[in-house]
Amino acid sequence: MTSQPFILSKPLECGLSLTLALASGADAARASKSLAKGFDTRLGTLAIGEPLVRALRKKVPGLSTFPAMSAPGCGVPSTQQAAWLMLQGATQGEIFANLQKLKAFPQPGFVIVDSLPTFHNASHDLTGYEDGTENPKGNKAVKAAIVSAGAGLSGSSFVSVQRWVHDLDHFNSLSQARRDNAIGRRRDTNEEIETAPKSAHVKRTTQEDFEPNGFMVRRSMSFATDQAKGLEFISYVAHLDTFGRQMRRMAGLDDGIADALFTFSRPVTGGYYWCPPAKGHAVDLTLLGL
Repeated sequence: MTSQPFILSKPLECGLSLTLALASGADAARASKSLAKGFDTRLGTLAIGEPLVRALRKKVPGLSTFPAMSAPGCGVPSTQQAAWLMLQGATQGEIFANLQKLKAFPQPGFVIVDSLPTFHNASHDLTGYEDGTENPKGNKAVKAAIVSAGAGLSGSSFVSVQRWVHDLDHFNSLSQARRDNAIGRRRDTNEEIETAPKSAHVKRTTQEDFEPNGFMVRRSMSFATDQAKGLEFISYVAHLDTFGRQMRRMAGLDDGIADALFTFSRPVTGGYYWCPPAKGHAVDLTLLGL
């Protein structure tokens, strides 16, 4: 089996992040079959959450529900749902056309509980800092993001999806030095600042500092609406614990030092999902007995 293509390839310019819940009284098996049959991996990525796996009375080894946490002055919420999709396209018009290709979307048995248009923003967050600088490349990316063995598991991945809402007015009111120290990199050169405080985002999330190391493949995208602006954080891993350990450290739960990210941004969603392997241009749900 192979992985769904957008896991290891860079996002296209535009995206549509969709979160689905299983409708009340729906037949989980029938709904899942319909969703999988109507989905084409050339249009984006499809991922399954633990609520749907439980409804099917099955188990995906390594999959869990996103854990809620508390950080100083801010909660890290869990908004776990049954499924998540990220559609990709060169324009939002193309994504709308692709959405119509997904037969009768949302599929019978599912309801859309969240829909957010996203954009790539030339690999930069809305703060102006480069995102995903330390993404592994080549075989290292495959090792970090793709499950290598297991019947029905090989070629699959796990993904953590969090929406971070930025207070850009506050962030932009800070001096450039304070902004750089909050991130831990210089915005103009992307150079890491060795003397940045321990709360700097880079120092809270340095992947080599974890044991085992915490490499992940980030495919985050920006968003901007009338209500909020920020980052749809998307991280693919072979083991969800990779992200979980990093999130705990960001929240200061290990050493009492919270990530400076919390001084100008806050997470408002959180979900863990399993990205089934691909078979041709379809997702393979053999592991779920479908």
